[in-house]
Order: sequence, then structure tokens, then C-alpha cells
Amino acid sequence: METIAQTGDVEVRRATIEDLDTLVPLFDAYRQFYRQPSAPTEARRFLRDRLEQNESIVFLALVEAAAVGFTQLYPSFSSAAMARIFILNDLFVAPEARRRGGGAALLQAATEHGRRAGAARLALSTELNNKAAQSLYEKAGWRRDTVFCTYQLTLATN
Repeated sequence: METIAQTGDVEVRRATIEDLDTLVPLFDAYRQFYRQPSAPTEARRFLRDRLEQNESIVFLALVEAAAVGFTQLYPSFSSAAMARIFILNDLFVAPEARRRGGGAALLQAATEHGRRAGAARLALSTELNNKAAQSLYEKAGWRRDTVFCTYQLTLATN
């Protein structure tokens, strides 16, 4: 697989369906970070569906060939800009691998993918108390939106 980004000893490449066994534990840990119950079987199904149906782009961060993190992008569009955008919905680095450049390398890979796809922008959201993530995003050039309010309407419960 082609390396998309490299920061220090962290290499990033695009994940494929063959990476499910590697990706599922990271995705499950990500969900648990956001206070969701462990559900590896459901996580496998969810990720498999996204990858098989080309509904998301997943990048894996590796250190010495061991997966330590991932990010997942969902394609979307901006009507105002009349252009493609990507929603960076998930970014996770295993706790034992943090502060080694994995998050920065994953953001770099997402940025490069967006540029190659001709996207107008990338968008993400994170919890207000996730100061470590906010610091990482801001160091990578992301800016907090101070113009728009974000709202959600829950339609289904898990």
C-alpha cells in the first residue's frame, strides 16, 4: 500500500476492506472514548459497509507496521460553495501511541486527500472539553468556527 503521509516514525496509508481486523479494535476504542459500549461485531459490520459501498475514506496510522490510529472522512457537498467537502468524522490514536505524531500525520493525509479530490474544505467537530484534540487541530491550521451555530436533531436511538 502507498504511504500517504509520514510524520516521524508514523506512516499513514489508506485502509481497504482487508484492514478490517486491524481497524475494528481502533474503531471500537474510539467509540468507547465517546462513552459508547464496546460493540466489535457491529463495528465490523459498520466499517465493512462503509468501505464496500465507498461511503467513506479511512486512513490508518502505523508505527513499525502496527496500526495505532485512524481517521474517517465522509464525502459531502457545500451548496454555497458549489463544491465537494469532506467531513472528518472520526480521528483516534491509541493512548499508548499519542504524542508521537500520529494525529498530525492523519490530519495531513486527510488534507492531502481533500486537495487531490478538489474539495473546498474539510470540516470536523469535537467535544468542547476535548482540549488535546482542539490543540492538535489548531496546530495543523484548522480554525474554530465563530460564525455558525451547529444544531442536531436526533432521529434514532442506538
